[in-house]
Amino acid sequence: MPATPRFSESGVDVVLRDGSTIHVRPVRTTDLAALTTFYESLSDESRYLRFFSAARSFGNVIKRFVELDADSGFGLVALGVATPMIAGHATYIHVDARRAEVAFAVADKMQGLGLGTILLGQLAGVAWASGIEEFVATVLPENHRMVEVFRDSGFDVHAKLEPGVIDVTFPTTFSPEVLARFRDRERSAVVAAMRHFLQPHSVALVGASHDPASIGGRLFANLRSGFTGVVHPVNPAAGTIQGVSAFKSISDIPDRVDLAVVSVPAHAVVGVARECATKRVPAMVVISAGFAEAGPEGIQRQIELLEVCRAAGVRLIGPNCIGVVNTDPAVHLNATFGPAFPPAGHVGVMTQSGAVGLAVIDHARSLGIGISSMVSVGNKADISGNDLLQYWEEDAATRVCLLYLESFGNPRKFARLSRRLARTKPVIAVKSGRTPAGARAAASHTAAMLSASDVTVDALFEQAGVIRTETMAELFDVARLLAVQPVPAGNRIGIVTNAGGLAILCADAAAAGGLDVVTFSASLQERIRAFIAAESSAANPVDMIASASAEQYKRVVEEMSASGEIDSLVAIHIPAQAGGAAAVMEAVETARRPAGLPAAGVMMSVDAPIGPAGVQLTVPWFSFPEDAGRALAKAARLGAWRLEPEGVVPDLPGIDRDKGSALIARALGETPAWLDSAAVLELLGCYGIPPVESRLVKSAAAAVRAAREMGGRVALKAVAPGLLHKTEVGAVALGLTGGAAVENAARAIAARLSQAGLGIPTGYHVQRTAPTGVEVLVGVVNDRSLGPVIACAAGGTTSELIKDVSVRITPLTDRDVDRMVRSLKTFPLLDGYRGAPRMRVDALEDILLRVSSMVEAHPEIVEMDLNPVVVHPDGALVVDARIRVELAGPAPPIGVK
Repeated sequence: MPATPRFSESGVDVVLRDGSTIHVRPVRTTDLAALTTFYESLSDESRYLRFFSAARSFGNVIKRFVELDADSGFGLVALGVATPMIAGHATYIHVDARRAEVAFAVADKMQGLGLGTILLGQLAGVAWASGIEEFVATVLPENHRMVEVFRDSGFDVHAKLEPGVIDVTFPTTFSPEVLARFRDRERSAVVAAMRHFLQPHSVALVGASHDPASIGGRLFANLRSGFTGVVHPVNPAAGTIQGVSAFKSISDIPDRVDLAVVSVPAHAVVGVARECATKRVPAMVVISAGFAEAGPEGIQRQIELLEVCRAAGVRLIGPNCIGVVNTDPAVHLNATFGPAFPPAGHVGVMTQSGAVGLAVIDHARSLGIGISSMVSVGNKADISGNDLLQYWEEDAATRVCLLYLESFGNPRKFARLSRRLARTKPVIAVKSGRTPAGARAAASHTAAMLSASDVTVDALFEQAGVIRTETMAELFDVARLLAVQPVPAGNRIGIVTNAGGLAILCADAAAAGGLDVVTFSASLQERIRAFIAAESSAANPVDMIASASAEQYKRVVEEMSASGEIDSLVAIHIPAQAGGAAAVMEAVETARRPAGLPAAGVMMSVDAPIGPAGVQLTVPWFSFPEDAGRALAKAARLGAWRLEPEGVVPDLPGIDRDKGSALIARALGETPAWLDSAAVLELLGCYGIPPVESRLVKSAAAAVRAAREMGGRVALKAVAPGLLHKTEVGAVALGLTGGAAVENAARAIAARLSQAGLGIPTGYHVQRTAPTGVEVLVGVVNDRSLGPVIACAAGGTTSELIKDVSVRITPLTDRDVDRMVRSLKTFPLLDGYRGAPRMRVDALEDILLRVSSMVEAHPEIVEMDLNPVVVHPDGALVVDARIRVELAGPAPPIGVK
């Protein structure tokens, strides 16, 4: 019998091609009347194509649709954009154990928005999880739209012509091509939605105020200042606001409204949302506070607000945010209440904190950062950073993406989007909550802190190519650099200065970040010495004397840039005379341009100019040498990440997923449970993970017999309820030879367990002594936000003490496991340290890939310890293993935020 399909009973929200939202959920028995109305409302043509008949009455068929169970099939309904009425229906009905017949229908007015594709994708995901391998469909020849949906979805469709019909078959599995097509459609829909926020033609400000000092007054003044579209002030008192005729309600505005900015008391926001729904406003920015950040009452208010928006297809930014900015001269939108408008540029900014957003706007001009767009997401009830990443990927004006994060909504999706975007546009992030105190502060602010430890966030960013900075100042530094400079192609850095001490500080910071302050070749040093003072140093750093001229800077930078010996450079200068700073800036700017080498400058003067008159600077100038060194080091790490192969998730042989599911299903209960020893060994076997030869027996006498049959040296391990850390309570005996040694060890172990209050052992593992090798730990924690997190660490009893660990988020690629193992400080022990034999690192990597496959397939696995895994010259074997399972929530379907 097929497993019960895993799909959230409450349903999910997905985005249509026009940027609006649709709600998809399983069919319920109570849907009979609504489904009947849906099919009766279809046009004669649509009904004929679905049922091969234009009749209006299909009572028995529809009754069957709402009575499907896991043995017979599954159905989904989509609730309409403007009303809660059903706008689409999809179903599959079992043909046999591995095939099901699929069909769907979409309301005539909703066709062409991608709803059929969404329903098909969701249905295929449920079918595959339920053991259905293939969909079949019988389609009328004139129903080309349904065949197009099948083909355009990316599935490997096979069509066979029969008299009067077309028989279609395709697999339910999601190949990379299928996933790519679904994600492309999702991206198009998200970009369409974001354009309503950042490229509106008309904006209604609900809560516009006469008082120029109030939030509503400042918002109105900012919107009117340069916005190329139309601004409609809305206030129940109406009249005029700041000289502009106002409307009592958004419903009174006669023209179309693309964006509603709402700044009214929290209790009135839901009512405004309902008016926006009636007006068919596609986007709302809610400035108002008093929602999820304000306690239980606010949480309920936010839920109600989102329900109203979802039902009407209105996308929402906020609540509890400062608004949005688009500096494009064709739009010039300032829908914030801040005092300043940032300079136009190429940095996109997303922030969860309104205060940080205001700080970015305030400091952008002084820091030389040009902004393309800025979005304060506040409580992230709907629009999140993931939506912004997809918008910026399509936005030609945005070259660098800057994120201030306090929490993740869907970290796995964030990783996927960032990994794709970071290949072409740097993604720079600072995330609060590194320490327990920081975590408490974040949890009491606009969002809850990610529950995982901070090392998992580092792993997430590293895998996705995100540049993580420690501070806001460093965030701005890296953004300033990458907004105008290319990403370094390598880690070699050159430094030129007229103050040696400052160069040392820069070199130290650069080296700490992974850069190599290389020694210049003799020929390059000779060329440099030709035009610097005799007492100067031509090595790297190039240390010119304090009186070095702008011309000397120019010649040195030219030689360094053209040498091919460095991948980036820093020019440091302390002005020794009036006017010298501007001349040096211009010299460095001119000298580096032909080679296009990434460069940063340091001008150690409080009176240093922004730049020489008439010269467009692309080299960012910092106040301190350490800042420049750290910024280039962060940029170079992105360059190195881009050069690495992306890696693939390999198709591993010898995996029995279905058997593993059945095994876990037998063990699942209402509370988390550790699998017994036999189940652990069986589950490892389902995924081809090799254990040390072992026999599970029920008594000490049986252990003696097993040891004699196995021969050689063995280990004895007790089995007892609640016994997890065997070594700590003395439940392990190693290096035993002969029956007497095993019998004595069993007696001693039983006595120790009794003293520890664990009772009498229920059995014993008799294990052949593992080959000599290196002990490694492979562990899993299924984090509620990040999903399965895999750790590879120095193993054995000292693993927690050493804390030599590498962490990655699943699914692991072949490149992930390679980097995991080689990043361990103890990796040399695996690689033939001091003449020792080399261990089979590839066997350890294979275990990591198989563990990844296991926990991806079975979200019920919440903890796993394979400790130790002994890696030896001929392979790798698991010596001890523990696995804990619990009931998992529904799997998130494609397109979920």
